[in-house]
Amino acid sequence: VVYEQDGVFIHSSCGKNDDQDSLIAGILRVIEKDNEVVVDWRPLDETLDTSNILCAGKDSSSVVEWTQPAKEKCSRGADRPSSYEAEWDMVTTVSFKKKPHSNGDTTTHANGESKWSFLFSLTDLKSIKQNKKGMGWSYLVFCLKDDVKLPALHFHRGDSKLLIKCLEKHVALDESPDHERVLLVKTQKSLSQSFENLLDEPSYGLLQKLKRDPYTVTMGKFSKVTNYIFDSFRLSDPSHQRRPPSEMADLIHDTIPGLKINQQEEPGYEFITRIDLGKQPEVSRREPVSAEEWAKNMDSEGRILNVDYIKQLIFKGGLCHTLRKEAWKFLLGYFPWNSSKEERANLQKRKTDEYFRMKLQWKSVSEEQEKRNSRLRDYRSLIEKDVNRTDRTNKFYEGEDNPGLILLHDILMTYCMYDFDLGYVQGMSDLLSPVLYVMENEVDAFWCFVSYMDQMHQNFEEQMQGMKTQLIQLGHLLRLLDSGFCSYLESQDSGYLYFCFRWLLIRFKREFSFQDILRLWEVMWTELPCQNFHLLLCCAILESEKQQIMDKHYDFNDILKHINELSMKIDVEYILCKAEAISMQMMNCKELPQAVSEILGIESSSVTPDSDIGEDESAAELSCPTSSYQSISTPVIAANGTRDSTQQMSETQSLTPA
Repeated sequence: VVYEQDGVFIHSSCGKNDDQDSLIAGILRVIEKDNEVVVDWRPLDETLDTSNILCAGKDSSSVVEWTQPAKEKCSRGADRPSSYEAEWDMVTTVSFKKKPHSNGDTTTHANGESKWSFLFSLTDLKSIKQNKKGMGWSYLVFCLKDDVKLPALHFHRGDSKLLIKCLEKHVALDESPDHERVLLVKTQKSLSQSFENLLDEPSYGLLQKLKRDPYTVTMGKFSKVTNYIFDSFRLSDPSHQRRPPSEMADLIHDTIPGLKINQQEEPGYEFITRIDLGKQPEVSRREPVSAEEWAKNMDSEGRILNVDYIKQLIFKGGLCHTLRKEAWKFLLGYFPWNSSKEERANLQKRKTDEYFRMKLQWKSVSEEQEKRNSRLRDYRSLIEKDVNRTDRTNKFYEGEDNPGLILLHDILMTYCMYDFDLGYVQGMSDLLSPVLYVMENEVDAFWCFVSYMDQMHQNFEEQMQGMKTQLIQLGHLLRLLDSGFCSYLESQDSGYLYFCFRWLLIRFKREFSFQDILRLWEVMWTELPCQNFHLLLCCAILESEKQQIMDKHYDFNDILKHINELSMKIDVEYILCKAEAISMQMMNCKELPQAVSEILGIESSSVTPDSDIGEDESAAELSCPTSSYQSISTPVIAANGTRDSTQQMSETQSLTPA
C-alpha cells in the first residue's frame, strides 16, 4: 500500500428524494501488487446496509459522474444502490465492462464483497477530472481508456492533492488543453529516472510495467521479461496472433532518440566491414594475486612499488578475497596509488569525519521537515524499497533486521547528501552491494562507492547520454568484429542492441554470480588493456552466442529471450579470455578505424580515417589515456581452470598513450 485515505465517499444519488445524496463511506488505497499498480476503493462496511446510508443535501460539490439511464432507475430508494451498481462488473480485477441490467441483483458479489467496491490498474487510466476550486468537498472522477467513468470520489477528510502526487510517481499526468479541470495520462514523458527513461511508450503493458516499476521489471525480473512481451503485445483476443516483431521493436527503438547505429544511416560502416582483423589469439589467465605477491610489491612505508605491474597481475587473474578490502580502495581511486600507509590513515580519518557530517544532515531532518521536502522523502522511499530486495540471498544481506541492510540504506541516503542533484536512482543499490560486502565498513564502502559512481554517473543521469553513447560505441565495435552478425541483428529489428542495456547500466551485476561479479569488476577497474573494456566483454558474450542465434534463425522475440536467459549461465573466466583476445585482435589491426580507435583509447599511425561515420560519433569520443599493457611472466590458468606452471605469459602490446 503506497497510499491510503479514509473518509472518501461515494455520493450515490440514490437518496429518498431529489434533494439528497446517499453517502457511502469508504477507504481509498493505491496498491503495488505483482508489478501492477492499482487504485482500490471499498466501503467501510462490506456488508453494506442501504437502510443505514447517511444522506446529505445536494450542493455543487456532489456532482455524480457515474450516471444511470433514467429508464433503469428504481422507484424505491433502498433498491437504488443495487440496481444502479448492476450495470458494472469487475473484469480480471483491473478493468470494467458494462453488463445488461438484471432485476433483483444483490448488493454483494458471490465472494461477499460489496459491489460498490471497485479497483482498476493504472494502465487502464485515461484521465482524472477534478472539482472546481473552492466548491465544496474535493472530489475526483476517474475515466478509463474504454471511456468508462467511475463514480466520483469525494474527499471529506483532506483533499485529493496527495493522491495526485502519489499517482504521478507511476503515471505521467498533464492538464488537458481543453479542460483545465481534467488531467490526462500522457503517452510520452521524459522521466527523471534512467530506467523509466529507457522505455517510454505506455501504450502496452510491458512498457507500462517497465515505467511503473523499472527496477523490479528491468532488474529483478528481466530474465523473464519475454513473458511480459508475449503477454503485453498480444491482442486482447487470445486467438489472435501476437503483434509482429518489427512493431514491437519499433516501439522500443522510438523511445531512445539519437540511438542510430543502422548501417544504411551510417555509410562509414560499409568501409569498416571490409577490414580483416585476422585470427583471435589464444589467451590464458593466471591465478588470483596472492597476499604474498601484494606484500612483495610494497616498500617499507606501504607504497606500491610498481603500479603497472600489479595492475597487470590483477587484470590477468584478479585478487584473492583477503586482498580485496585493501586493493579495491586503490583500484577505485579512494586511495592514491603512490600514497604511504600513514598518508592513507590520515585520509581515512578526514573522510570519516566528512562522511558522518553528511550522514548527520539527513539523520537530523525531523518528520515535520521531511513532510516539506518531497525529494528527500522520495529518495528515502525508493531506497527503502530497493534495499529490501537487493542481494537478499547473500548471507551478508539475508534475513530481517540484517545490519548489512541498515548499512546499505544509510550509505545510499548519505550519497543523496553528497550528490543531491542525482540523489538516488534505481539500480545504484546493485553497484553498492558488492562494495559494502567486500569493505565490511560503512565509511570505506561509501567512499569507494562514490569513486565507482564517478565512473558510472552518466548511466543514471536523466538524459541517459552515457547509456546512448555506450550502445552506439558497442554497435561500432560489434560491426568491426562481425559485420555479418550485425546485419543479421538488424534484419531481426535487434540492431539497436537494447538487450544489452542492463549489462551496461550496472556492469553485468545481474548476469554473473555474486562471486564472479567481484572478479569481473576488479579486472575492469584496472582499466586494462584498453578503454571501455566492458564493451569488449559485451562483444565477447554476443560473439559466443552468435552461432546459436543465427543457426536457429532467432527472431526479435527469440533473441531477447535467449540473451535474457543467459543470466547466471556465463563463464566469467572464458568471457574474460575472449574479451582480452578481441582487444588484442583489434589493437593488432593495421587499419583500425578512427571511431574504434577513439572508443578503445588508442592511437596508431595506421588508423583509418572514417569521418563520414556520422554525427553520433561525437558522443562516443572519450579522451582518457590508455594504460600501458606490457608483458609479464607468471604462472597461468587456462580458461578451463587447469594450472600449467611451465606456461608463461608473453602478450606484449606496445601502445602509444592517447
